[in-house]
Amino acid sequence: MKFLSLFSFPTPLCKFFFTVIIIIVIFVVYNGATANKLPVNETVPAVFVFGDSIVDPGNNNHVKTIVKCDFPPYGRDFIGGMPTGRFSNGRVPSDIVAEIFNVKKLLPAYLDPNLQLQDLLTGVSFASGGAGYDPLTAEVVSVLSLSDQLEMFKDVIGKIKATVGENRTEMIVSKSIFIVCIGSDDIANTYYTTPFRKPHYDIPAYTDLMAKSASSFLQSNNTSERGKGSVRPGSKKDRSGEFASNRVCAIPEDTEWRHSKRVSRASQPSSKTFQLQALLSNEFPQQEISGSKACLL
Repeated sequence: MKFLSLFSFPTPLCKFFFTVIIIIVIFVVYNGATANKLPVNETVPAVFVFGDSIVDPGNNNHVKTIVKCDFPPYGRDFIGGMPTGRFSNGRVPSDIVAEIFNVKKLLPAYLDPNLQLQDLLTGVSFASGGAGYDPLTAEVVSVLSLSDQLEMFKDVIGKIKATVGENRTEMIVSKSIFIVCIGSDDIANTYYTTPFRKPHYDIPAYTDLMAKSASSFLQSNNTSERGKGSVRPGSKKDRSGEFASNRVCAIPEDTEWRHSKRVSRASQPSSKTFQLQALLSNEFPQQEISGSKACLL
């Protein structure tokens, strides 16, 4: 399991105190073993993405929240010059990752009403702008939490299995790329902008909470891929419809994080990692991506 980090910009609110860290977790599993590069004659069948606005291709268009970007000037450099719900003037990083591995040029939103079965077979994004590792981050702005996104993934696996059978589903999941890009909203929004966390956590304690949540999410995801185990309960609303905007902001008890394991370290980045950096630099020339560091936690 590999962890790729891109160190991003400091926010105006606290630029003298910290640098927002955007964590992108990419893990590719082949027959139970982690690989740095694709074996000969191997391909990636699908890309599945969890996260926030950095990789949200339009899920928030179908969620009752103020966190939206389905209006100009968003999308001005996209195909047709139309806004798609991506928090970008063009594509988002998850689209580029899917293209790098020759899956498809655009990774669709899971909540897109025009989604087809073939889209599920080759991957979708469950990401929701405004989400975070801290469950409270998504609650504050009424977007899809990581728990919501994980349950959507379970729905997708069920649909794929019903269509192509269990054996092919296991093959797709075992050889797919999974991306988790999330965390900046926890620091910039929940911690520094709202009054809910700062009185109870200093930065080291809060980032520790985030890390434990990340570890718990990855463990739940691995369990879901095997088709057994349970997931922390999220929204029970129909994923094909609108989500309620009157969610209650609840602070999780410490016991929710107590038994989570620390995120493990991984080996050196593959050539695909540096290819990703180069493509991101070309795709977003006016952003400081070329100066970002790629490293593993």
